[in-house]
Parts: sequence; C-alpha cells; structure tokens
Amino acid sequence: MIRRLYRTRRKGRVTIDLQNIGQKLKQARLKSKHTQQQIADQCGISKSLLSKIENGQTSSAVATLSKISEALGVPLSWVLDGHPETDLVMLPKMERKISADDENMGYSLELLANRSRFSRIEPTIVHVTPKDYNVRNEPYTHSQDEFIYIVEGSIELYYDGEKHYMEKGDTGYFKGIKPHLFIPVDNDGAKVLAVFIDE
Repeated sequence: MIRRLYRTRRKGRVTIDLQNIGQKLKQARLKSKHTQQQIADQCGISKSLLSKIENGQTSSAVATLSKISEALGVPLSWVLDGHPETDLVMLPKMERKISADDENMGYSLELLANRSRFSRIEPTIVHVTPKDYNVRNEPYTHSQDEFIYIVEGSIELYYDGEKHYMEKGDTGYFKGIKPHLFIPVDNDGAKVLAVFIDE
C-alpha cells in the first residue's frame, strides 16, 4: 500500500506520492552511479533512512529531500512535481503549447513530448518566422546534436559559415556546438521538426 503525505493549502489538499518521490530519487542516484552510502554520507543522513525514502516507506522533511536532490544534481521541483517517470510519454495535440514569439529569436518552439529528465532526446517543432518579420541573423550554438526534418515550407540552413537550401521532406543532422541558424526564404514561414540529442 502506498503511503501518502499531504500538504495543506487554502483550497484543499495536494497529494504527494511518496513512492513516486522515492522512485525518482533512486533513478537519479543510479544514473549518477552513486551508492546509497555515498549519498547518505554527503547529506548527513543514515543509509537506512535513504533506503526507506527511495522505497516510499517514509516521509521526510523538505530540507532533507532538498539535500538529497542537491547531492544528485536534480531540481527539488522535479522530485516533488507529482509526475512519475514512465516509459511511455504522450502529449495530445490540444495540450501542446507553442512558446511565445520573440522577434529576437527568429522562431517559436512547440515541445512534442514532456520527456523524461533522463531521456537523451527532445523532439520539438520549430516555427520559423516569415522573412519580413525575422530580425534574427546571429547563429546559435548548443551542446546537443540536432536532427532536422522540414515539415512545411523551406529554409536556408546556415551551418558553420555555409548556407544550405532545404525544402519540405529534406533532412539534416549536425553538431549543435557549431554556429547554426534557420534562415527564412519567404513570407510563408516554415515548420521544422528538430530532435535535440544529448551525447
């Protein structure tokens, strides 16, 4: 039976699933390749207490969870957010949100999946700003590799000093650490499936 901890708010209760918290902490610990003893020592708690927390067998002060989260390099907000890590992540079209347009960015983003914190890929639709409205001409860099597929329209891919024309159906794969930019070629804009891949 899963034991639950309740936090009281003005308009009722918020349920925190101890089993979910424990699973996330254990997953983060295994990912970081630390033993229970190592994390317990770092946090100033017993190995037995950490084991009980990981197994959802006891509640713990937020301060203790914060110490454990910090030792594991994960945000406390992720540990407490109530969404379990699952193998299947689905995001219905109606629930997807497009980031607010920013003329300085040159595009807006539509995240396609609320990925696991430990997933190595992040699929996103990039909505490229139409040519007459685009003011971005400085390239970007980031740590992930990137796979792109042109879903609608066409762009020029600026990559590492060179421009490459791409249209619907074209694909590309490149290192994000090299300067790159999606340049609009007309006022129809473009839609690009971009999959960011952590090494």
